[in-house]
Amino acid sequence: MTTTYTAFHGKKCLASGPAAEVALAARAVLDMHPAADLFIFDDATGRQTDFNLTGSKAEMAARLAPAPRKPQAPRTPGRPKLGVVAREVTLLPRQWDWLGSQPGGASATLRRLVDAARNAGAPRERTRQAQAAADRFMMAMLGDQPGYEEAARALYAGDAKAFRGRIAAWPADLKAHVERLAAPAFGDAAMPGGLTETDGPHLFR
Repeated sequence: MTTTYTAFHGKKCLASGPAAEVALAARAVLDMHPAADLFIFDDATGRQTDFNLTGSKAEMAARLAPAPRKPQAPRTPGRPKLGVVAREVTLLPRQWDWLGSQPGGASATLRRLVDAARNAGAPRERTRQAQAAADRFMMAMLGDQPGYEEAARALYAGDAKAFRGRIAAWPADLKAHVERLAAPAFGDAAMPGGLTETDGPHLFR
């Protein structure tokens, strides 16, 4: 999924979408108001980021466009290259015996076990990432707002009701973005930046 960004002009949301579109929207504001307060955030991490807004619009778009995918080499007969890395694994004899008796052998079984463990921990990891992203954004843009510390505690406690109550009076666009970033931490199916898979980049006037 393409990384999205959100730009703010002061406390107003300016644009949200892929890097090139957000940068062009920010550049348009700077062309009209060179001293404008602009802030751009990575929606996945909540970290503030800086784009190079110099040069022509075409040059900016080229710099920030996603890198093209490398063409895949044609497949050749024989065993496919799995990209595996060989490292030493130390197990007890009974564990080696069990691995050797599994379908596909020891290596295939270990890969399945690792993938299963990763998938089991995925929800917790999404929660942790959403909490961290929302907290970074709040600290950068809303740290001086009433109820900030209480909202942060509710975020990490997974208390959606308390969280939304603490941020209810915050500036509308900033509050909406915090809610979008924090949504996965509360089990809400929302994508970073408030975009759905069918939405394109959007601008706010």
